[in-house]
Amino acid sequence: MISQILMIVTLVSIWLSLIMELIVISSATLFWLKKSQEATIVKKLKRYPLITIVVPAHNEEIVISQTVRAILNLNYPADKIELLLFADNCQDDTYQIMQQVKNLPEYQTRKIQLIRRQGTGGKAGVLNDALKLAHGEYLGIYDADAIPEKNALYFLVAKVLEDPARQIAAFGRNKTRNARQNFLTKYINQEIVVTQRIQHVGLWNLFKIGRIPGTNFIINRQFVEKIGGWQNGALTEDTDISFKIMQSGKLIALAYNSEAFQQEPESLKSYYYQRKRWAKGNYEVVISNFKHLFDLSNWRVKLETFYYVCTFFWFNAAIILSDFIFLANVVFLLISTFIPGIVLPFTFSDSN
Repeated sequence: MISQILMIVTLVSIWLSLIMELIVISSATLFWLKKSQEATIVKKLKRYPLITIVVPAHNEEIVISQTVRAILNLNYPADKIELLLFADNCQDDTYQIMQQVKNLPEYQTRKIQLIRRQGTGGKAGVLNDALKLAHGEYLGIYDADAIPEKNALYFLVAKVLEDPARQIAAFGRNKTRNARQNFLTKYINQEIVVTQRIQHVGLWNLFKIGRIPGTNFIINRQFVEKIGGWQNGALTEDTDISFKIMQSGKLIALAYNSEAFQQEPESLKSYYYQRKRWAKGNYEVVISNFKHLFDLSNWRVKLETFYYVCTFFWFNAAIILSDFIFLANVVFLLISTFIPGIVLPFTFSDSN
């Protein structure tokens, strides 16, 4: 009886999770069918707010020059971009390369500030330091290894200006900068493309739920100051602030045509440690927000919390249990070749 209950719970859990994903996929499909008929037009905005772009860099001497150049060449008025470049606890030549780019003749009139930082708090600590220096109406965040497409910032600003009182932030999509490097990066790129073109788009289209990514997003500076900034030391500071935004009743809008190209791990070891850090950070966020399932939080917070709980706890537990059931039956099936008449431990009837 217990074995049958375990099998039923496992099957129901996995299929409920799959049904949830099928709903999201259907929503994304409808979104893209509609958008595929629309032409992307870059037209003059009704206004161009000052954007403070922050680039946290930790030992990024290989990629930082290309990233800074791409940001400074964005299709956005040069006098409306303030650039804060942080060399965060660097032991390489990241700061010196930033200085070289800043000194180039074509960038002499640009608002660029270099900060050699020796603080704590990780990326969240850098962003909180930037918050004290920023003058922009919005903060734009780009990782040191993320090259924005020329119109990336334009599309982010255009999206928040559709409803600035409600859409407090906007996020775009990311692709893998080194997708063709090897077998691993090809599949990381595929994972990112699918996640952002289906999961993020589907949730936004259906529920107007958006998630702050690690890079290629803008957020209202005064709002960030109001909520106390980022959580220092948070492993997934983006997920943490996403929940705070939803809790306030504001929206994180999807600017689906804003793209950036990000460097991804090229070895299994670095890939493992990256995903381990993300998983640990997401577990921390889920546990800290679990209480919102039972309090008076708005429905988007509850739905997003439920979604994370299903993904990181319920679905994972069901998969592990399913694997255990399968392997147990395989072992008993092998034993039955030597001991005829042995019964498999997990079946829906007395007959094997």
